[in-house]
Amino acid sequence: MAGSYDFEEQERLAAMQHWWEDNAKFVYAAIAAFVLSVAGWKGWQYWSATQAADAAAMAAEVNKVRTDAKRAGELAQAVIDKHPRSFFASEAALVSAQASFEAGDLAAAQSRLEWVMKSGREEHRGIARVRLAAVLLDLKKPAEALQILDGNKDEAWAAMVADLRGDILFTQGRLDEARAAYKLALDKSDARSPLRSFTELKLGALGGAQ
Repeated sequence: MAGSYDFEEQERLAAMQHWWEDNAKFVYAAIAAFVLSVAGWKGWQYWSATQAADAAAMAAEVNKVRTDAKRAGELAQAVIDKHPRSFFASEAALVSAQASFEAGDLAAAQSRLEWVMKSGREEHRGIARVRLAAVLLDLKKPAEALQILDGNKDEAWAAMVADLRGDILFTQGRLDEARAAYKLALDKSDARSPLRSFTELKLGALGGAQ
């Protein structure tokens, strides 16, 4: 009986050895692929973290020189070129646009804001839209400014968009429409919003206060 068992055991061992000789390279290949995938994932996580840290550091430099529109523009462009899809590229572009606006370079401000609208992060597009419309108003392009505001679909910006629309319509002498826009801004604004008091003043000046 023992001899029979030994024979069967030897057969199983021989079959296993044969299978291993035929399939070892595939097993090792699968193990290697798994190890590489894990290493690749870890590497990607590390790369992403270091890229985000680098983008954040570069954007911080833009903030430091925000009173120097030219330098802020150069540093913002560096972030955009190196990390175009990052949160910090959009942030740097907004800072640069504000610096250009305050320096009186409306064309540069417009260009930066248009980039955010087209290629920046979604969370920055609402403020970029409002700022771009304000820049276009300063550039005496009210029709284009209104067109930009028409594209807003985010309820979070509805009050500010309506308030700015009122300003634009007012400059065009469209007083009834401006009054309606200011009323909408009040309807959409939070009672604690600092914008609300300014909207009420403008509506009151137009004789539309409730």
